[in-house]
Amino acid sequence: MARMFLNGQAMEGGPFHHHLKGAPLVMKTRTAPGYRFFSIGDRCPGLLPAPGTDTQIEGEVYDVPEEVLRDELLPTEPAELEFGIIKLEDGSASFSMILRVGELESGKHKEITEFGGWRNYLKTLGRES
Repeated sequence: MARMFLNGQAMEGGPFHHHLKGAPLVMKTRTAPGYRFFSIGDRCPGLLPAPGTDTQIEGEVYDVPEEVLRDELLPTEPAELEFGIIKLEDGSASFSMILRVGELESGKHKEITEFGGWRNYLKTLGRES
C-alpha cells in the first residue's frame, strides 16, 4: 500500500475518484504549513512546497495499492505534475502529486493558495468537484 494525499479531482465525490478502485480513505486532513496551491487550467490543482510559508492545503489520504497507483491513478495525472512526498498536518509524510520543477516559472498557472483547497476554489467558479 502507498499512502497517497489527494487534493483535487480524485478526492471523494470527484470525477476521477473511480481511479482509486475502492482504496480506503484513511483521513481527511491538510498539509503541514509550507505549501502553495495553483490551478492548472481549472482542470486540476498543483501543490507546491514553499518552505517559510504558513499556508496549509486541504486533502484526503488514501491507502492505495501499488498496482492501482501505478496502473490507474498516476497515468491520469497531467504532465504539469510529478510524484513527490509531502508533510501532513500531523507531521507524517505522504506521497502526493506536486507541481513539476519549472512549472511555476512558466507563469501559466493561477495561484489559488488563498482558497485553502480545490473544492473551495471550484465553488468560486460555480462548480463542485
